[in-house]
Amino acid sequence: MATQRTAKFLFEAMMLKRTLRTGYAFLGKGKESVAAHTYGTLIIAYVLSRIIDEPVNVERLLLLCLLHDLPEARTGDANAVHKKYVQILEDKAICDMLEGLDQGEEIAKILKEWKEADTIESKLARDADQLDMLISLKEKMDLGSEDAKKWIPHVKRRLKTSCARKMAEAILDEHWASWWMETFSEEDRYEEIG
Repeated sequence: MATQRTAKFLFEAMMLKRTLRTGYAFLGKGKESVAAHTYGTLIIAYVLSRIIDEPVNVERLLLLCLLHDLPEARTGDANAVHKKYVQILEDKAICDMLEGLDQGEEIAKILKEWKEADTIESKLARDADQLDMLISLKEKMDLGSEDAKKWIPHVKRRLKTSCARKMAEAILDEHWASWWMETFSEEDRYEEIG
């Protein structure tokens, strides 16, 4: 029954809420689930879709972001160090995950577009993915992590669109907590916090 197959798929997809991203171990601090990263990527992609100077299929962009790490429900999250030594059978994971699923063909096409990265939507989705990491690194850097600071240039080099590169500079120019710190006057801030 198709509904039962879909239910199994949904349970599998929810594994991303419990699947941790592994790169934080190399920073010495921080923790984030793949699902939390997906949420950040979605928000950033939406913002990029509104500031880019060319037409974008926003629904397609958001689907790319929503589904881009779906195979990690089976493979786990492999960071740059892991990928150097471990072979991840992502195509097999996708095939097995989507077998018999009514939406399988559509999801497979979206994941293929993500991998090929030759549409404006896939480029923006990949940039949103990197900007989510940049925001995390900037937060860690502002909290004193020298390792986070060293990783930022690597993330910036991966950005493909000019709007993402501009957004990266804006992110790096802000303190991670400026959005709320500036809301309060000095006196109010100390009364609220203390």
